[in-house]
Amino acid sequence: MIWDAIAYPSVLDLYIAVAAWGMGLVALTLRACSNRKMFERIVSIVFPVFAVVIGGWFYGRRHKPDMAIANRLNMDVFVPALIFSALADKSFDLAANQIMAWGGLIQIAASGLIGWGLARMLAIDARTFVPPMMFNNIGNLGLPLSVLAFGDQALGLAVVVLMMSNMAHFSFGAWLLDHRVKWWLLWRNPVVAASLVGLTFSLMHVPVWQPLKLAIKMVGDISIPLLLFSLGVRVADSALSEIRVGLIGAVARPLMGLAIAWPVTLAFGVTGMPRALLLLYGALPPAVLNFVFAERYNQEPAKVASIVLLGNVLAVAVMPAVLAVVLE
Repeated sequence: MIWDAIAYPSVLDLYIAVAAWGMGLVALTLRACSNRKMFERIVSIVFPVFAVVIGGWFYGRRHKPDMAIANRLNMDVFVPALIFSALADKSFDLAANQIMAWGGLIQIAASGLIGWGLARMLAIDARTFVPPMMFNNIGNLGLPLSVLAFGDQALGLAVVVLMMSNMAHFSFGAWLLDHRVKWWLLWRNPVVAASLVGLTFSLMHVPVWQPLKLAIKMVGDISIPLLLFSLGVRVADSALSEIRVGLIGAVARPLMGLAIAWPVTLAFGVTGMPRALLLLYGALPPAVLNFVFAERYNQEPAKVASIVLLGNVLAVAVMPAVLAVVLE
């Protein structure tokens, strides 16, 4: 195959080349857009994500650390603390925001079906390819972009979609990688338990003692940088032949997301900020958690790491372009 004949550059060279291409497209978008300041702020949010991954790549190349324990701590302690903080600290009405919940679930299910079809067509293991297509980067990219573009009033809607995605990821997503996962014991998963407790606190308006809330937030703040750093470490020893799968997944994820979100907003008559958020979330790259799941269940983590990495690199170009459309 033609992919086998390509002399691949190093992962770092590819990362820099794709990032430079993306930044070039961003520059063209900025020149054509009257609201240049907003897009510059978006780039300033996305850049740290890439910087932390690069730091993990350099450290991984030099020291080759075993990240298994760090990843387990992240899934069992740090990420649950982040989820609880995000839910317990916000007040929102699930009934009033149900369109966001249904829209998010439809996107997840439809992306899974399309991803399964692509995997079969391209002879890729569906358990490797489908989860990154279904579960995107709502937490550490979608939330900040929502607040930047629409202000604090977008937080309630964003948290609903985040909660739906987490529930689906830690139930069906985990079962997809390991059929021995018992769905009825889902509540014992730390992330799911944190989601349920945080939602209960929010709906019942139970205040959290301020020093305790600060302590939980401090623990949760560890999760996102560690996720990104761990991704960089994993990519440092990834096989370069996995770039083919990575590029396919990186391009397919935002294209299918937008192709699903657009008719959903039309079918449900969604307008205004909810419509813009559904389109924005449809274009998000794969979530970093997909890599952590692949590592935990030993499901071709090198391929998943390539999809996640390249998808988030391409987001440098994709997200400003999508925001330019939804904010018109």
